[in-house]
Amino acid sequence: MSAIEVTSDRSILRSAVTNHLAALYPSLYIRLLRGYASFEPLVTTTMKLTQEIASLLGQRNLLFAVVCIMGVGAVVSNLLQFDTVIPPRKHSTERYQKPDFRDVVEQVDAEFAALWKKEGLVPAPPAADLSRIRRLSLGLTGTIPSLQEIRAFEKARVFHAGNQLPPDDHVQWWLGHLFEDRRTSDYLAERFARAYVGVENGPFLFYRRRRFVNWLSDQFHGNRPYDKVVRSLITAEGLWTSNPEVNFFTAAINPNDDEKNKPDEVKLAVRMTRAFLGVRLDCVQCHNDRINDRWRKKDFHQLASFFSGADMKLSGIRETGQPYEYKYRGNFPVEVPKRVPFLPELLPESGEPRDRLAAWVTHPNNRAFARAAVNRIWALMFGRSLIEPIDEIPLKNSPENAYPPGLETLVDDFIAHDFDLQRLIRVIAATHVFGLDSKVPESYEHLTEKHDKHWAAFALSRLRPEQVAGSIIQAASLTAIDADSHILFRMVRAIQQGEFIKRYGDVGEDEFYAQGGTISQRLLMMNGELVHKRIKDDLVTNAAARILATARDDETVVEATYLAVLSRRPSQEEIRYFVELFVQEGVRSRKEKQEDLYWALLNSTGFSWNH
Repeated sequence: MSAIEVTSDRSILRSAVTNHLAALYPSLYIRLLRGYASFEPLVTTTMKLTQEIASLLGQRNLLFAVVCIMGVGAVVSNLLQFDTVIPPRKHSTERYQKPDFRDVVEQVDAEFAALWKKEGLVPAPPAADLSRIRRLSLGLTGTIPSLQEIRAFEKARVFHAGNQLPPDDHVQWWLGHLFEDRRTSDYLAERFARAYVGVENGPFLFYRRRRFVNWLSDQFHGNRPYDKVVRSLITAEGLWTSNPEVNFFTAAINPNDDEKNKPDEVKLAVRMTRAFLGVRLDCVQCHNDRINDRWRKKDFHQLASFFSGADMKLSGIRETGQPYEYKYRGNFPVEVPKRVPFLPELLPESGEPRDRLAAWVTHPNNRAFARAAVNRIWALMFGRSLIEPIDEIPLKNSPENAYPPGLETLVDDFIAHDFDLQRLIRVIAATHVFGLDSKVPESYEHLTEKHDKHWAAFALSRLRPEQVAGSIIQAASLTAIDADSHILFRMVRAIQQGEFIKRYGDVGEDEFYAQGGTISQRLLMMNGELVHKRIKDDLVTNAAARILATARDDETVVEATYLAVLSRRPSQEEIRYFVELFVQEGVRSRKEKQEDLYWALLNSTGFSWNH
């Protein structure tokens, strides 16, 4: 086992001591690091180095040397931990090997296979396991997996193979790990919140976007049924302090409006139809739809009228029963009745307006609700939605607007299992289409636009700004920066990520449209402060220096660096090329060459794309 397999970050507070020792006695510090990494007993390593330092300092300073070495030893022993990724407690093979789970996966695969046969397409071969867990990490946590997690995953894969468990068990094990990781629910909450309330902070006095996101994260972390989450949002009442879900309403308050304490019914109707139903009904709020003549202005405002009773009181959002009035063409506003634009039979006849609306939106027979959720989860996992645009899904399957393969099957399963988001993610991850490679070997036919259009190869998508920043920071840390990491590590990550995104450019609300890179973004990656800080020589906080210091040979340096940055092993050609660079004599030192390697991989195409 190489030292790279056991190296990890724990606390930035320790850097002062360790960096001081490293500066004074660099060779001794590296030997100490290697000693602990190779599991040499603490006392043995400490005594050896104490003797060497004593010979340098003299016998008078023996006590000082002992104290110094013991202190640093305690630091390093805590830094060097092996596979601290805890196996998921809720992992169960039976859960996803039941007939109903396998049946839905096989049905989705069969539908895509039929399409590929019809189009004359040979799908790409299966992707490597490390590619699949990278996709899952980027889609569900917003960052690449750490080297520590990769080592733990590979151990799980060997275990599952040795115990003759199902071939896909290790991937489902990985999902179990991600579901228990708070980074997953936090990231999903942020992505969903962009569709629910946008990205603006809104009016300060009665809106807290961060509190809303934290509430969503709690719901997702506990795997609360998705229909119940949405019901809570539509029917929310009270103060944002005790009921964070009411921020769905307070985010729609315009402080510049005459009615400063009243949520905007139009904004709420737009958010609800797009985010919860995948329908763009807002295009008719001012005029009748001229595209397909389906929607009328009245359809939108009758739906918006369900929110007219929501008002901001001293006790927070309360239902007042206030009617909704709108001026259609005449000079006088008229009261608008509360009606839904489709499936009126699903709307309860009695009850509070928002209770009735929530029941209609989340009704199992209102398949638009389940379609919108399936389409959004698919987009998060693939980087591209199954139906584009993500919030414009046809209500009916027709020759003109045919549903893609798998959609209705996934919707059926989602409804049948009580809107379980985690099961939906597991099902999609188990499909053949998710497991396809994004490239093909020379023996395969070349990929075409048809492969991309019909999902016959994994769809390439450029990483979002927060994914780029998070992955840079994670690549520089050999362990996962998660909820168990020291608060200072998480604070530094948040600050650095925020500053990077400001310069890189936030894409705003989730649209999942294809975005091209810009010259300024490339320059930021090549010359920006974040990349510079994360590749510089720092034995305590940066992986580049620690890999170089603890790896047993140059080949291990190259392999560990590729795993940490690109989540894959280098090819033999890549190993040979970079090893030759390391052994070449010249003006550049080994640490400078290692920094160059890190920089090159961070700026490679493979790092900036999901594939």
